[in-house]
Amino acid sequence: MATRRIISTEKTILDKDDDDVSAGAGGQQQSSSIAPAVPMDVILKLLAFTFGMVVIPIGSYFLTVNTVFRGNSTYAGALAAIMANVVLVGYVVVAMNEDQSEQLEAKRKGGKKE
Repeated sequence: MATRRIISTEKTILDKDDDDVSAGAGGQQQSSSIAPAVPMDVILKLLAFTFGMVVIPIGSYFLTVNTVFRGNSTYAGALAAIMANVVLVGYVVVAMNEDQSEQLEAKRKGGKKE
């Protein structure tokens, strides 16, 4: 079995400083971006639909179990499941529309450059 000998002047990965690692091969420091990878409006939409996914099914169950369905928890549970699916489908539709709007915007910008 062949092993690699570490030369005493060569630094191991443990001996290297953070500056040496981030400098890379060119020796120049690269600035790091602290901006979030996901836009804020996407995060807000996700939080809103998460809140809706929790509140709407549970709220619809407790609002209808004694008022609409007169104590029949099976029907109220079925309505809660339907409402959870409505929220989920709504999220998918909003996400698809957002994706399409980004593609259309990129086409418009590309068309103006030509």
